[in-house]
Amino acid sequence: MENKYVKELLSWMKALLVAVIIVLVCRHFLITPSVVKGESMMPNLEDGDRIILSKISNIDRFDEIAFEAPDTNDNYVKRVIGFPGDRVEMIDDQLYINGTLYEEHYLNESKSTLAVGDQLTNDFTLKDLTGHEKVPEGKLFVLGDNRRVSKDSRQFGFIDEEAVIGDVKLRIWPIDSIGIIN
Repeated sequence: MENKYVKELLSWMKALLVAVIIVLVCRHFLITPSVVKGESMMPNLEDGDRIILSKISNIDRFDEIAFEAPDTNDNYVKRVIGFPGDRVEMIDDQLYINGTLYEEHYLNESKSTLAVGDQLTNDFTLKDLTGHEKVPEGKLFVLGDNRRVSKDSRQFGFIDEEAVIGDVKLRIWPIDSIGIIN
């Protein structure tokens, strides 16, 4: 009788150990959870949102990424604007990359609340901000969506591609906002 309980206990312990190993492998190599801190990505991501980061997906322009901040011990979530070799500039609240105008549809809600003549993003060129004409190799240029309060590449410069933790894929909290992040 006692042997039966020991076998059952060992069986449960093995199953639990396998589950823990699977979770640790997934978290280390595939996905990881994170928490948004601050208002720099509002209204798309808000302070306290719980998100899931993909560590294996390719990062595209305008993807939201989490990365190790170059100026603090925190992690930041920002939007990728410039890749190596890109020329980035903002003219009259319009984003130009390599001379081509890009629509930032994710800013429409914020821009709609501005008074006539106000700008969400002040004019800049990479040269003005960083001293570089183009984004250097191995670097990314990132901006927050809440441009008036965001601490981003306009202040701390480029980020290292190696500093990227993952691509924001899913919001898991708050419950009424659960869903895939585009």
